[in-house]
Amino acid sequence: MSSPSKRRDMDLMKLMMSDYKVEMINDGMHEFYVYFNGPSDSPYHDGVWKIRVELPDAYPYKSPSIGFINKIYHPNVDEMSGSVCLDVINQTWSPMFDLVNVFEVFLPQLLLYPNPSDPLNGEAAALMMRDRTAYEQRVKEYCLKYAKPEDVGAAPEEESSDDEMSEDEYDSSDDAVVGKADP
Repeated sequence: MSSPSKRRDMDLMKLMMSDYKVEMINDGMHEFYVYFNGPSDSPYHDGVWKIRVELPDAYPYKSPSIGFINKIYHPNVDEMSGSVCLDVINQTWSPMFDLVNVFEVFLPQLLLYPNPSDPLNGEAAALMMRDRTAYEQRVKEYCLKYAKPEDVGAAPEEESSDDEMSEDEYDSSDDAVVGKADP
């Protein structure tokens, strides 16, 4: 096993052991989905996104390819393709970074500090610069419409086998983690 593939496997294992739900796509360790929650101090905090990650053969020397599967309203994310415009992914990637950095540092920073001067979504960039309140309202509307946890299959692992929870149980579990009993 070559060094890049060992590193790829190790980074993927580290990501899977973190708090992220990772879903493999058929071809082994090169493509997978990661469920990503919007940062709590942002208008994205209620959203969950399914992020497609593709690792090139030269990873970690070449950056992963990252894209949002469900829609997000953001100046630096193409609304149709989900492509991300992020310097650290596209230009300044270093083998010192790993997959956990992408989800714990780079994507949260992207959502917390959009860069409207380098947009992939010109409409979002223009609205953000013209009317920050209206922009944040649109972000929240997209979160409600496209990024609800139940819509992207991002329920915690413990819940996924229990599809027969009644509506009453579901409504009462708003902030509780289902599947973990109190001692």
